[in-house]
Amino acid sequence: MHETRAAEAFARSGTLAMAIFLAAAPAAAQNRAPAPAPPVATYADLADLSEAASVVALVEVRDQAEVERERAPGLAPGHARLYLETRTEALLAGRSALGESLVYLADVPLDAKGKAPKLKKQRFLVYAVPVPGRAGSLQLVDPAAQLPATPENQQLARTVLAALAAADAPPAVTGIRDVMSVPGNLAGESETQLFLDTATGEPVSLTVVRRPNMEPTWGVSWSEIVDQSARPPEPQTVAWYRLACFLPARLPTDAFLQRDPASRRQIEADYRFIVEQLGACTRTRA
Repeated sequence: MHETRAAEAFARSGTLAMAIFLAAAPAAAQNRAPAPAPPVATYADLADLSEAASVVALVEVRDQAEVERERAPGLAPGHARLYLETRTEALLAGRSALGESLVYLADVPLDAKGKAPKLKKQRFLVYAVPVPGRAGSLQLVDPAAQLPATPENQQLARTVLAALAAADAPPAVTGIRDVMSVPGNLAGESETQLFLDTATGEPVSLTVVRRPNMEPTWGVSWSEIVDQSARPPEPQTVAWYRLACFLPARLPTDAFLQRDPASRRQIEADYRFIVEQLGACTRTRA
């Protein structure tokens, strides 16, 4: 059978290219049904990928070769593993320039006929890390970390990357350190404060203020100043992502600075209020 240029290149790369890919590929779940077409990427999807990748590029597929299933351990049912040879159209994020040609392995869903899709001339956003010592070779941050380069995906990708790279980008939230609630002078009046842990050690606090006959208000402060006038983050921003996607489902027991039941109940109610106000962190990717 005639082999394409990509197939010949893959054959030359052999076991080394496969080992590079499998270093990042999780074990496949068994007996899984064929995967449907991927849904539209969300803000959280692209933020997750952007933080994991050191290279984000826009590429066009020039050629492809399917990896034989017996040489593709970890491949999920209903998927094919492709060796893709691509042309670099743009570098959206990265510390160094990329060459005109890039190669990588990706897992893609089979089409309705159970065949690997033909991706030649299709454009993708790829989230990857360079392969040390192999110029032009990338390793996707997960086996399916390539997204169709639709105008919507491109715009969202650029928005997320710019926000994460901003000098004032909020730090990653890693947990909740301390929580406390202080009653006011009037019945039904209180102020709850929650102090968060971050990856950089920078202070972050959440405040919920309740006043009689008024809706509760809350806000986040990304500094040492605890301010009652702090506001909630705008949805679909890095600040929202840090909270909606990484605050724990429940407050840790050792975070409570007060032991009386009334204070604990108030803090727990205010934390539920914050979580509800943030809304779901929607992800379409595992």
